[in-house]
Amino acid sequence: MRADYIIAILLLIPLTILQLTVIPLFSYNQIAPDLVLILLVYYTLRMGQMHGTILGFIFGLFFDLVSGGILGSAMFSKTLSGFLAGYFFNENKVELNLHTFMFLFIVLVIGTVDSVTYSFFGGAETSSNMLTLLLVQGVFPAMYSSVLSLPMVIFHSRKIFA
Repeated sequence: MRADYIIAILLLIPLTILQLTVIPLFSYNQIAPDLVLILLVYYTLRMGQMHGTILGFIFGLFFDLVSGGILGSAMFSKTLSGFLAGYFFNENKVELNLHTFMFLFIVLVIGTVDSVTYSFFGGAETSSNMLTLLLVQGVFPAMYSSVLSLPMVIFHSRKIFA
């Protein structure tokens, strides 16, 4: 288990650098995918709810420290995301959740919760109505993240990411 944590944290560092430098170039109206969330959902579906919650806390704390945002906003949203993604964990269905399009659906659902929670605590604009905030700051980034996680589903069966 310790090796899984070390590998996850080693993968977190380049993904965070990509998230903060390259991904904003591909954003549209501040709608951007969340690479850290994809990694978190992947490891939560492999290791379980408790490990996902702990990794969510570590990922969020690291992201808060590196990004310079409000300390605790990403930490809380990633911890909550890891906890909720753990509800999709089943020891008998690990391969099914990671090999099929179920992974994209889980990233979509958890990404929506993560984006809404992060924008709520991160000081999002409050001039819009709630439906607009839910769509623009919640569902659209989650859809973008879900589409970006498609290579994980396609190439995972070839044992590239395993």
